[in-house]
Amino acid sequence: MSLDVRTVTSSDYPDWLRAVQNGFLTAGSPTEEDVADRLADPDNDLTRLQGAFDAGRCVATFRSFAQRLTVVGGATVAADAVSGVTVSPTHRRRGLLSRMMAGDLAAARERGEVVATLIAAEYPIYGRFGFGPATWTTEWEVAVPRAGLDPRRSGQPAGGGRIELVDGADVRKYGPELHTRLAALRPGVVSRSERWWKVHTGAAVFPAHEKWTEPFYVIHRTADGEVDGLMVYGTDDKWGDGKQPLNTATVRDLIALTPAAERALWHFLCSVDWVTTVRSGYRAPDDLLPDFLPDPRAARTVTHADWLWLRLLDVERALEARSYGNEASLVLDVRDDGGMAQGRFLLDASPEGARCTPTTRSADLALGAGELASLYLGDGSARRLVDLGRADELRTGAAERVDAVFRTGRRPWCPDIF
Repeated sequence: MSLDVRTVTSSDYPDWLRAVQNGFLTAGSPTEEDVADRLADPDNDLTRLQGAFDAGRCVATFRSFAQRLTVVGGATVAADAVSGVTVSPTHRRRGLLSRMMAGDLAAARERGEVVATLIAAEYPIYGRFGFGPATWTTEWEVAVPRAGLDPRRSGQPAGGGRIELVDGADVRKYGPELHTRLAALRPGVVSRSERWWKVHTGAAVFPAHEKWTEPFYVIHRTADGEVDGLMVYGTDDKWGDGKQPLNTATVRDLIALTPAAERALWHFLCSVDWVTTVRSGYRAPDDLLPDFLPDPRAARTVTHADWLWLRLLDVERALEARSYGNEASLVLDVRDDGGMAQGRFLLDASPEGARCTPTTRSADLALGAGELASLYLGDGSARRLVDLGRADELRTGAAERVDAVFRTGRRPWCPDIF
């Protein structure tokens, strides 16, 4: 019997959600409450959900939703956020993902979305669809006793600021504005919906296969009383044989608008009684945390991996949306098996903005759509791509010129998984 790939209906949705849970190895059936809550979510557009059905049973899933992505310079572009991608182990290698991806990207381009985004569970999957890793993430584990912080002062912010313990309602009050301000400062940040804040503060139905545990919430205020930082963390309950506390605090979210606020939040967490280990959660690879400590070696890297993957749907609009480090005219020859990013483009770039147009001029650099995506937010290196054989330098010095124009002083960062 042929496999039916189609848009999911409300009657299909419980089975579709079951297939998602099975695909991510969270076996079981979703509860009626969970299904009803998700169907009521205005961001859960069923017209953007696809499923593959075999004899009426869902065996592959695909979801996309509207998102805003911050690019270099602080502007945002419309993104097609891809999530919920699964294929049952009984139905692999039948082209189901390719069919669903092709349909979704074509619809996204038709809607006028500039890029597509996703968080890749496995590295090898998405390059063949024109995606490339555009941000990376790092997690540190801090041995607090080794950090060298003065236990008498490490929890006290400098400059007259203060730390306050708050509750989930306060986070829903302050968090959205803090996140919006962070997005204006950091390429790679993606939008958060109202429901995101509710789910992550326990005010909305939590998926039945995950256990909600109330975390601790703290904010940082400046000397003038302005809230410019937020941290959410949880702790375990571990004690050593000598009845000494050996607790680990794990950060779930940290937004800081200034280095001073960020320093104050990290120093506060490292001063909490009974906490001997701090796990940072997923941060930017160039996060300041290690160097906020008198002994940076106390912060040990435990995770470093690709994070946000990007696919350009409209090269001209994408390249014109961001700013650049220097003035330059570059001709990029982009190869794209999917066709959407295929072409030769003249980029007239400057710190104030850019103009990108199709051209017949000789190219400076030739590269694939995924490779261009890896450069787009300022993190990748054209020089490395050429040295790795993944881009062709057609004019001497072109790679260095591209890097001087595209790369940013701080690395892009996406705080979220979706």
